[in-house]
Amino acid sequence: MKPMRVTWTLVTIFAMLGSARLFAAGEANLAVASPTNTFPVTIRVDAARTKGELRSIWRFFGADEPNYAYMKDGRKLLTELGQLAPQTVYYRTHNLLSSGDGTPALKWGSTGAYSEDAQGNPVYNWTILDRIFDTYRERGVRPYVQIGFMPKELSIKPEPYQHHWTPGAKYSEIFTGWAYPPEDYAKWGELAYQWAKHCIERYGRAEVEQWYWEVWNESNAGYWRGTPEEFRKLHDYAITGVRRALPTAKVGGADTAGDGGKFTRNFIEHSLRGTNYATGKIGTPLDFVSFHAKGSPNFADGHVRMGIANQLRTIDAGFAIVASYPEVKNKPIIIGESDPDGCAACSAAVYPQNGYRNGTLYSSYTAASFARKHELADKHGVNLEGALTWAFEFEDQPYFAGFRVLASNGIDLPVMNVFRMFSKMSGQRLAVESDGAVPLDAILKDGVRAKPDVSALASLDKGKLCVLAWHYHDDDVPGPAAEVEITLSSLPLSAGGARLQHFRIDDEHSNAYTVWKRMGLSVPPTVEEHALLEQAGQLASMGAPETVRVENGKATVRLKLPRQAVSLLVLEW
Repeated sequence: MKPMRVTWTLVTIFAMLGSARLFAAGEANLAVASPTNTFPVTIRVDAARTKGELRSIWRFFGADEPNYAYMKDGRKLLTELGQLAPQTVYYRTHNLLSSGDGTPALKWGSTGAYSEDAQGNPVYNWTILDRIFDTYRERGVRPYVQIGFMPKELSIKPEPYQHHWTPGAKYSEIFTGWAYPPEDYAKWGELAYQWAKHCIERYGRAEVEQWYWEVWNESNAGYWRGTPEEFRKLHDYAITGVRRALPTAKVGGADTAGDGGKFTRNFIEHSLRGTNYATGKIGTPLDFVSFHAKGSPNFADGHVRMGIANQLRTIDAGFAIVASYPEVKNKPIIIGESDPDGCAACSAAVYPQNGYRNGTLYSSYTAASFARKHELADKHGVNLEGALTWAFEFEDQPYFAGFRVLASNGIDLPVMNVFRMFSKMSGQRLAVESDGAVPLDAILKDGVRAKPDVSALASLDKGKLCVLAWHYHDDDVPGPAAEVEITLSSLPLSAGGARLQHFRIDDEHSNAYTVWKRMGLSVPPTVEEHALLEQAGQLASMGAPETVRVENGKATVRLKLPRQAVSLLVLEW
């Protein structure tokens, strides 16, 4: 006799999760049930103390596998990303020039854009590339174009070409024929020219002028099987080709692994003062500088411990390198991959240190780390344009399989809702003081290993003030909730009522993963269950909007913030 399958409905799910009620009594009191042992935190936001524009650095995303973009769940997720900030969200991906028929696999993709006829003449086929970029543009997303990898017909070592890596295998197995220099640099440069020219013909000059163009990925690591000098030659020929097609194209690099150290310095020096391999002239255009920064989680004593310090130290070092060159200090910086760990396709089932990804440890880490990226840019006086989250989705994989993704089988993970929160913030960044914050220097030195980090990011835009507050700790273990008092001062509204809406990410809000676990599903969900999980994955509010009294330009909001929770308060008048 088969076991009876529970039919899940909104009613049963809400009963399972319990009710969370928002209420106000004079001051807004946004408390919900939590452990009895709590600790107090005071956060002060002064609306008169601005720190410049709140840059939307979060609006960059990417992944290894380009072909997932036009598949069912890929299209759905790109639509959601485009809706966050239409026409200003960017997407970067590997393998755009890799040879193949477009069949995806973990850490692999292809477009077959380049081949040669029997006489060795180039043959260009933009069909799959067009399908990828069309999918972006139809959804309000723009390409952050990575010129790579090496087509099989150009590679100096074409065999073996496509790898067949799986989680648990040596990472170095992915570095096959696509990672090698070209037999003919002139053909490589012409490929970049023809590609950019085609994009202008298809999408228009004004559109392509908005894109970013860079060459290769992490050429100071295994992704490039040539020398640093050969990479600079590769870069020069490709950028010269793009600029020949579009003199106003935004070009940069070098998207190094980590800050790049000497490799990055030599790249900048070459771009500023070196002899261009393609033109013979001095210098190579450099409109933006890019490098990567990753955290280093580990698994010990039965739980995940995040390595936020490693990621932020890398950003600190990368900013210092850029700031040391007066010629580039004010140019935009894009952290071309900025993540808690270094391998999106390394599933938690094989790598237990990646077990943070499905739940609220990832979302709280993201909130805390993005705020510190702003602080590090302030520290070095650099122009931080973006920090790219290297996470997307993997098609046709088990539900919540432990990959670093924003969604699983079309169901958004909690981390996706942090970006929805970010998208609601605009205007001027405000100074924030929290007696529960771990100072930046302490995080850079030791991470968040002793007391938790409870702090906030705040913005003011006309008649709207936003406060994004988080409760973060490196260790994925239980801890007491924070009783947070947020005091707002110097509000543009001197007296009266302001509308307050409270959005929350925690175990009971904006969290499809906990709903899925409580469903106890051992088989794929039914159509109805899938729809409920999709709904549970959306950004949720703590209840109906409330009215907060403002007196003498001041207001106070109180809330209980569980460990790993993130709250967004939106005050409007």
